[in-house]
Amino acid sequence: MAAKTANVLARVEPDVKEKAEAIMSQLGVPASVVINMLYKQIIMTKSIPFALTLSSVPTARDQMNTSAFNEMMENGLAQAKSNNSRAAEEVFSELKSRL
Repeated sequence: MAAKTANVLARVEPDVKEKAEAIMSQLGVPASVVINMLYKQIIMTKSIPFALTLSSVPTARDQMNTSAFNEMMENGLAQAKSNNSRAAEEVFSELKSRL
């Protein structure tokens, strides 16, 4: 008689695991169920066929009307023209720290 369960051992980056498990918790789905679903879908479709997502979070742009957006863009252009800017590395580093 075949075993009713089998173990899967996978190494993932700790922050990836933590973030994924937080999302799975919000979805109410344990990791073992997600892995089992994935394996069954891979078998059925012979591919990686789907994604589970939470509803997207509204961005600042979604909250702005057209005139507020245009004003923000004009201010940004004026800052760029006056060389009032930051190095790209600094900006990307800040963005990464917010993820």
